[in-house]
Amino acid sequence: MFEISDETLRLIKRASKGKKNLKLTVGYLTDNNSVIKIYNESGELDSSIKYHYEIGSITKTFTASLLSKYVIEKKLSIHDSIQKYIEDVKGDDYYPTLLRLATHSSGYSAILPLNKREYSNLILGLIIGGDDLKKNNPLNMDFNKMKMLIESNKLKEKAYSWKYSNFGISLIGYGLGIVSGKGYWDTMNDFLHNELGLSNTYLGTSNNNLHGYDRKNNDCGNWKWNKANLISPAGAISSTAEDLLKYAKINIYEDQPYLCLCHKKHGNGTKKYDMGLGWFLLKKNNNVILHGGGTGCFSSFLGIDKEKKVASVVLANYQLGRNDDENIGISLLESLQKSVTS
Repeated sequence: MFEISDETLRLIKRASKGKKNLKLTVGYLTDNNSVIKIYNESGELDSSIKYHYEIGSITKTFTASLLSKYVIEKKLSIHDSIQKYIEDVKGDDYYPTLLRLATHSSGYSAILPLNKREYSNLILGLIIGGDDLKKNNPLNMDFNKMKMLIESNKLKEKAYSWKYSNFGISLIGYGLGIVSGKGYWDTMNDFLHNELGLSNTYLGTSNNNLHGYDRKNNDCGNWKWNKANLISPAGAISSTAEDLLKYAKINIYEDQPYLCLCHKKHGNGTKKYDMGLGWFLLKKNNNVILHGGGTGCFSSFLGIDKEKKVASVVLANYQLGRNDDENIGISLLESLQKSVTS
């Protein structure tokens, strides 16, 4: 029977220190069974309670999954220019393809949709816990702003080097909403609930969501999202550890044929990772797919080894430091991998 390793427990203890209101959920999938553990700064808690977290950029993998579904159904092509799905955009310039947007090789600046001042304030807020960042979602974009940013950021027709882009994934989401005819928000909620069967996963936040807390243990509430905010496809989903492990299992067995398309290498990423569609693929083993996320006062990580059929998830209602969520998740995943081979 699998037990969480001493090293993973050490990382959990380190991440929990001084966080008086922490609910750190750590879950794993092995032998097709999900196990959930919940911790606070004093140790392990009752694991029967389902906590709902903002999962931030793990949202991007859901947006990419829906993109892949539409590609397989021939509702669009991965090589379509995003211009095809955005009304009234000037027709004379080059605009990136859905493929380049999904692999972060479009050339769009990593700071978009923010300007340099807004981005500097965001980074500073993440470092020192700025009040505005804690309580208010700084990522906001309506149609007019989206159109202006597309037209003002001139790009060349080429695959740029990897540059992580909330803006690029958001454009994909907008295009998916145009193709469905219902907008991204309603289309994605339908996909989450009726296609993937994830009943506790949804766009935005609800009364079920845990509140986030900053490093001084102040209540930050939740970031607000709505249909009008076109950055939603990059980070607006809330979920539970149980649902994310169910999502991991769906990806492991590729229950739907379009998921296979997400998991293939489609581009270069960082020194450690290649790019699938939305997913990071571990360069030394492309069977391992993962993504992390963070909002003002939440941290998240989901890692999956499709070959060994194991997965780990880490969710916290704090913005953890030093990549603690990823370190815990990777440590747990590596232990799971060893348990399968031994």
